Amino acid sequence: MTRKNISIVLVILTLGLLFSFAAKNDKLFKIAKNLDIFASLVRELDSYYVDEIDADELVPVGINAMLNELDPYTEFIPEENSDDFRLLTTGEYAGIGALIGNRVGSNMILMPYKGFPAQVGGLRIGDKILKVDTVMATNLPTSEISKLLKGPANTSVFVQVKRGDDTISVDLMRKKIVISNVPYYGKLDENTGYIKLSDFTTNAGSDVRKALVDLKSQGITRLVLDVRDNPGGILNEAVDIVNLFIPKGKEVVRTIGKLQSANVTYKTTKAPLDKDIPLVVLINERSASAAEIVAGALQDYDRAVLVGRKTFGKGLVQTTVPLSYNAQVKVTTAKYYIPSGRCIQAIDYSREKRDENGNSNSIPDSLRREFKTKNGRIVLDGAGIEPDEAVGSKSYAPITYSLVGRDLIFEYGNKFFLENKEIGNPRSFVVSDVVYNDFVKWLEGKEYDYTTYVEKSLDDLEKYAKREKYFDEIKGTIEDLRKKVSHNKEQDLITFQGEIREALREELVSRYYFQEGVIEASLVDDSEIKAAMGILSNPAKMSGILTASAK
Repeated sequence: MTRKNISIVLVILTLGLLFSFAAKNDKLFKIAKNLDIFASLVRELDSYYVDEIDADELVPVGINAMLNELDPYTEFIPEENSDDFRLLTTGEYAGIGALIGNRVGSNMILMPYKGFPAQVGGLRIGDKILKVDTVMATNLPTSEISKLLKGPANTSVFVQVKRGDDTISVDLMRKKIVISNVPYYGKLDENTGYIKLSDFTTNAGSDVRKALVDLKSQGITRLVLDVRDNPGGILNEAVDIVNLFIPKGKEVVRTIGKLQSANVTYKTTKAPLDKDIPLVVLINERSASAAEIVAGALQDYDRAVLVGRKTFGKGLVQTTVPLSYNAQVKVTTAKYYIPSGRCIQAIDYSREKRDENGNSNSIPDSLRREFKTKNGRIVLDGAGIEPDEAVGSKSYAPITYSLVGRDLIFEYGNKFFLENKEIGNPRSFVVSDVVYNDFVKWLEGKEYDYTTYVEKSLDDLEKYAKREKYFDEIKGTIEDLRKKVSHNKEQDLITFQGEIREALREELVSRYYFQEGVIEASLVDDSEIKAAMGILSNPAKMSGILTASAK
C-alpha cells in the first residue's frame, strides 16, 4: 500500500471516529438537555403553581407516562413498592400467609395458605377483618390492611375477625412466607403424575424436581405438567425445568438485545431427571414468558406434546436496574429465542410500527415465519406457542357468571362451612341434590338477574332497526322472539345446574382443603386433562404427533 493510500485510509478512519464521537456526544447532549428541562419544569411548578405540589407524587406520574410510550413490561418501581416487587420475583415475604380481598363490601380472608400462621391460627375463608393490632380495618383499603399484616418475621400481630355471628380474636406470629411454585401435585391415575406449576419465582426448578422425584417414587410412568395461567418469571428457573427432561448441554433459550451483555445463550447444565418419560404440557392464553419458554423448548425438541390453547406471546426479557434513592426500573433489554430459532413475541411495540392512534399491533399472520422442530415439524414465530392438540375454552351460561360475579356462590360457601364440619375428599366430594336444593332455596329473594347473550342481541337488533327505520316492519317478529327466548331464572337453575354445581363444588372444597383442594377438585371435569390422558394412553398417537409425518 502506498503512502498516499495509507494517508487516505487514516483520514477516513479519523473522520469515522469523529462522526461516531459526535453522534454519541449528540445523543448524550439530548439526554442531558431533556433531563435539565424536566428538572427545571418541576422547580418552576413548585414555585409558581397556584396550589402546593408534591414532587414525590407528581414526578412518578411523569416517569410512568414516559414509560407507557415503550412497552407494558418496562416499569418504574419506587422504594415504597420494593417489597411488593420482591414478592413477585422471589415469592417470599414476612406476614401471616393469607390472601385478602374485598367481597360483598367487606375486607376478608380469601385464602389462608396451608401450614402458615393464618391457617394454623384458625383463620378461614370468609372471615371479615375487623381489626389489625389497634387499627380498625373495616373501612380501610385492602392494600393498607395487607401492609398492616406484613412485618418483620417473628413479630406478633393481633387480628380480629367476624365469622357468622361470632367475633374471633387471634394473636399470630409473623413468619417468613415462601409461596411454593407448585401448589399441587399428585396422581391422575395409577400411572400418570400431575404437576401444577403456577409461577417461576425463586426455586421453581427445585419445586418441580421435588414433585417429580416424589411422583416417580410412587410409580408413575407418564406425566402431565400444567403451566396454564402461569404468568412466567425468572428465566433461569425455566431453563432448570426444561433440564429435567432433556440432556445436558442443550440450548434452551437465547436472549438478544442492544447491548452485548444482553446476548446470552442458556443451556442445560445437568443430567436430566428423566429424558424418556412420556410428557404432556398444558398451556392456555394466560401462559406467558417463562411458561412459554418451557413449553416452546420442549415442543422444539419434540420432547412433549402441548395440549390446550395458544399462549400469550411474551418474548421479551426484562432486567431490573437500580436507580437513586433505592428506586428501580424494570426495563426490557432483549428478546428471547427458543431452540428452533423462533421468537414468540406477539405484539410489536416499536414506535415506527404503531397505527395512527399510537396503538401497538399484533404481528400479522403474513409476516410470521416458519421454523422446524428437531423432528422437522413446522412451527411459527410471532404469536405465542401453538398447541399440538387444541382444546377449546369452556364457556358458561350467564346465570353462572351472575352467581359467581355477585359473590352469591362465595357467600353460600361461608354459610355451608359454618353448618358443616367436614366434607369428602376433593375428588370424591359432589354437590348432592340436598345441598343444591338448599342453595336454590337460599337464593330466594336475592338479586342475581342478568341478560342472556340472545336477549342482548335482540336489544341491539331493536336499537339498529330503529336507527335505520326498519323497526315498524319487524316489531312483531322481535316481540315474538323476545317472548320465546326470555330467560327464566328458576328454569335456568335447573337447565344449567351442572356447571353451577361445579362452581359450588370448587367453592365448598376451598373451605376445607384450601388452594391444593381447589386444584385437585378442578381436575375431575377438566377437558384438557381428559385430552392429555387420551394422548398419554395411546403411544402411537403420541408418537405420530411428535414426528414430522404428523403435520
